[in-house]
Amino acid sequence: MSKVIPGRYTAEMDGSFVVFIIGMRINRLWAVHKWLPVFMAMSPMIQELYRNRELGFLNMNFYLTWRGVSLVQYWNSFEQLEHYARKGANHLEAWKNFNKKVGTSGVVGIYHETYLVPEKQHESVYNNMPVYGLAKAGRHVAAVGKKETASRRLGREGDPAVPTPPNP
Repeated sequence: MSKVIPGRYTAEMDGSFVVFIIGMRINRLWAVHKWLPVFMAMSPMIQELYRNRELGFLNMNFYLTWRGVSLVQYWNSFEQLEHYARKGANHLEAWKNFNKKVGTSGVVGIYHETYLVPEKQHESVYNNMPVYGLAKAGRHVAAVGKKETASRRLGREGDPAVPTPPNP
């Protein structure tokens, strides 16, 4: 278990980055012979990414539900993510196997969402947490001063386009 760090922290990132959410959903629970290989194909891909950081992969979080799994990944750029999707040995093998053995049968679903995050267009806060999420992909820094509130972290405090709420 990761060490909990008391206090409020945020994540700092240099430049733009990509958030990539990918996962699978088991649609037919009893078709284990179809969905288990899809699940098992994830580990070699993840290991490949952690071993080869030059691919642009920064870090990820893994979420297991009773019906499937989701991964939230952080990447340096869309180009690097796409290059891995098209050229990564473990990904290509897994993709070919999925199309051959599952295809459009509906037994197991897979999905992904890609978010391109421009520089300084993100904010986060971690209160009494281990180093986690974006802070693990970038830098884990104290959320004080100019980093104390979401508006400040986004550089929006004092922005005339952002209405100031009335004092009660």
